[in-house]
Order: sequence, then structure tokens, then C-alpha cells
Amino acid sequence: MNKRNGLLFSILFFSTLAFAQESVTKEEKNKNNWHLLDKTTTGFNGISLDKAYDYLKSKKIKSTKVIVGVIDSGIDTLHEDLKSVLWTNPREIPGNGKDDDKNGYIDDVHGWNFIGGKDGRNVKEDSYEGARVYHALRPKWDDKAIELDSLNPADKSSFNMYLKSKEKVLGDINETEVSFIKSMLPGIKAGDSVLRKELNKEEYNGNDLLNNNTTDPSAKKTKSFILRICKANNSNDITNQQLLEEFDGQLRKADAATNPPPAYRKDIVKDDETNVNDRFYGNNDIMASTPFHGTHCSGIIGAQRNNNIGIDGVADNVRIIMARAVPDGDEHDKDIANAIRYEVDNGAKVISMSFGKDFSPEKNWVDDAFIYAEKKGVLLVHAAGNDAKNIDSADNFPNPVFVNGKGRAKNVITVGASGDSTNGGYTASFSNYGKNEVDVFAPGVKIYSTIPGGNTYGNASGTSMACPVVAGIASLLFEYFPSLTAYEVKMIIEKSAVQCKELVKKPGTSELVSLSDLSRTGAFVNAFEAVKMADEWVAKKAKVKSIGKK
Repeated sequence: MNKRNGLLFSILFFSTLAFAQESVTKEEKNKNNWHLLDKTTTGFNGISLDKAYDYLKSKKIKSTKVIVGVIDSGIDTLHEDLKSVLWTNPREIPGNGKDDDKNGYIDDVHGWNFIGGKDGRNVKEDSYEGARVYHALRPKWDDKAIELDSLNPADKSSFNMYLKSKEKVLGDINETEVSFIKSMLPGIKAGDSVLRKELNKEEYNGNDLLNNNTTDPSAKKTKSFILRICKANNSNDITNQQLLEEFDGQLRKADAATNPPPAYRKDIVKDDETNVNDRFYGNNDIMASTPFHGTHCSGIIGAQRNNNIGIDGVADNVRIIMARAVPDGDEHDKDIANAIRYEVDNGAKVISMSFGKDFSPEKNWVDDAFIYAEKKGVLLVHAAGNDAKNIDSADNFPNPVFVNGKGRAKNVITVGASGDSTNGGYTASFSNYGKNEVDVFAPGVKIYSTIPGGNTYGNASGTSMACPVVAGIASLLFEYFPSLTAYEVKMIIEKSAVQCKELVKKPGTSELVSLSDLSRTGAFVNAFEAVKMADEWVAKKAKVKSIGKK
């Protein structure tokens, strides 16, 4: 998925986990839902969602149910705000161990897990694609005298990918940081074990530690360390699990410089990874053990509205189908390609994709899936990434540009993350950008949504959150204007987006630039403007059609 930068060594990005076990007050709800609010009436740079629904109500426009695909890390299928909006396969009898609908996936009641094994095990962590590519190509190209002009196109592409992966894998290693982590980690883990028992929580954050008066020496050191990290990131919501995952990730990267990464996926999934047409693998456990990210994104799109609990999603009449294909690490091209096809085949009109990576060795498989979705009229919404880099020039996959050089997919929206003056400015400091490759910006800073736990909610930041905001708006348009095509929905979202008249910070810097320098539209998505334009567009089409019949 879209990786956050290091908690220790960068303050560009962090996910916050502000847990809430009870229904929030109206005042808290308004504060939490800044991304849905209208700037003119509230001052928050949100998407004017209430105005959009007021407009639809005034026009007496009725909705039709829309299936929304989410490709992610999993989903809490028992969450109070999500269980009523889960897609349920009408042709499958739950739990009978049979493939009732003959689609190749047994008991796929609410979706499918493409990174699970038939024995019930699931992939949790995985390696980074750069390391996989580097070690796969190293025997062929390492220490070879290469004359680039003598290579055929396929070998030239392979050699260039090897050089990029080598630079990525070896260049990412900071020996000082690695040495620091190795020396600190045993003590931090020891203290963490004590703190978890004292707090009676497997996952705790800086706020929990403020009132902890531990007397254990190792726990004191761990507490002090975590609070220093929280202070450096200006947030007490950073958790022990985030910190430990960050350490593990840094060590995995360092190890990848000399050792091929473990075959995490292969040992569990046991499919033919070299054959994209070997599609019927995995299991039906879409919750697995890593549902945080997918649960949060799904809630942004379609958490049940107006039920007086939790949050309101953007779209009010959707059913969410989950394809679990994103581990803690880099996703595999085969899984993404098959996840797209699976959700398209099960009726998704929009697919939300909050993940990304720097290498795509089998991009042609993903390109083919993009084309398949395009032919079926499905809109793909993709997060731009969280590295504060220009993806016009830096690689970021998947993207709509076909690897064979023959054009690009026209059914893809790439989304950067915006914020508000109250939470750091109109552009998120971590967001990727690109005048040509990022289409729009959408709220992605401190977005409050569903998280695993049944009745639990919290904040998270990232283009991973901006992506489902746009997927939710797209779903809303398909709901109320079902005659629209995927191309038209993309066009309407982009053309109705509100132009940013102020200069904004270029992500990762203090430089002030125009938003049009960071994205194709130079604008923030707006649900109200989108539904209004969609209504006008549909009326215009109907009028033209009527004239044509005369």
C-alpha cells in the first residue's frame, strides 16, 4: 500500500489512530468530518457533501444501488457502520464449502482474499518489489560488461529495471539508521511488552503513555522514546505497533541489500506466480489479520449514513466488495490484476485502489486488467502516493500509462491529498504530485473513519484516504445518474472541481506554488459541484437524444 515515510527519520507523514469506543457528540462529529464540509458555510476545505444531498433532494432524484470495489488489506466485516453496506454474493450459499456460482471462488460471500492460502493461512507481511526485482535480475546483469546499444528491446528494458532496482535497494540503506534500530530494538520490545500489560492494550499511543507511571526500567525507556517520536511528529496518536512495524520495515530493507527476500507469499498462496491466468487461488477470509487500512478506506466511501452512530460515508446507496490483495509490504502485480477482474466481474462500477509501489515487473498484466475494466465501463480511482515526489518523472505504480507505449487508460483518476488551513495547509506535506499524472486533490489529512473493532473509529492521513473520498463521489454520481459512463463521471469530477486561487505548499518543501503546478486540474474535488454538473449533463444528453428522434 502507499507507504508512509519513516516515523523516526521524517515527519512528512503519519497515520493517527484516535480510538473511540462510543458514539461521538454532534460537535465532535462536525470536527471529525471536516472533509465532508462546505468551505463557504463552515470555513473547512471539504467536499460540500451536505449541499450535494440537499441538491439531489430538491430535485427529487432517486438513487440506484451501486457496487464499489475496494482493493486493499482487508475489512472488518462485523463493523457496526459497515456490515449493512457489504456486498453479498447473491449466487453463493455462505459456509457450505462449495462454489455455488461456479466462478472459481468458493464461498466468496463478501469478496475474495488473493493473498491467502487454501489451508486458511494468510499473507500478512511481504517484501518490497524493488528487492524482489533486484534479486531476480541480479544473476543476469550483476558485474556484466553491458553495451546498451547491443541489447534487444526486452533485454534493454530488463537491464534498465535492474539498474533502477539496484539503486533503490542499495541507495535506501542508511547504515547509521540501521545500526541505531538494531541497538535499540531489543530494549524497546522489552519495554513494550511491559507497557502492553500495564495498559491492558495490545496497541497504545502517546496519549495513553502520558498518564502511565511505570516503574519498570525498560518500560520507562520505551515510554520516553515513543513520546519523543510523538513530539517530533507533533502527534501523540502514533502507536507502539506503528513504531515496531516501521523498525521491522527498515530492517527488512537493509537485509534485502544482500539477501533475497523471503518468499512470504509463495509459501502460503502456492499458486503459479508466473501465470496471471492461474486465477483461482486464495481464500474467502477478507478480514484476515490486517484489516485496518481497508476498513478505514471503506468507511470513507460508504459507511452507513444517518444511523446516528459512528460516521457517514460519502455515498448513501452502495455495496462494498473487498478484494484483499495488499500486504504489509508491496503488492504483487498478479494479485492486483486478478483483483480488478474479480471486482469488475461481480458488478463494481468504481474500484478504489489505495496502494502503490516503485516497481511493476509485470505491469502488462495490470494494464490488461485496466483495459478490461475500461471495456466494462468501470472507473478506477488510484492514490497518488505519500513520498512527496513528482510522479510525472518518478515511477509510481499502478498508473494509466501502458508499458507497451501504446497510449494510456482513460478510465483512471489519480488523486493527491489535500488538507485544510487548520491541519497544515491546503496540500498535504506527504502527498505525491504531478502536473500531468495527478488529476485532482481531495481531503487526505486526519480523516476520521471506521477502524477494526466492531464499533471503533479513528483518524488516518494519506493519499490512501483521499482516494476513497473521490471513489465515494464517483459512486454518488453513478447512484443518482446511472446513465453516466465511466468517462463522463471522470470528466465531471475533474471539471467540477473547485479551482484553488491561493498559492499552496509544494509537498515536502516550504515553496509556494500554484495547485495547477501540482495537478492536471489545479483543483479540489467537490461533491456539490459534481452532482450539479452531472444533473445538467444528463439533462443536456436527454435533450439532444430527444431532438435526434424528431
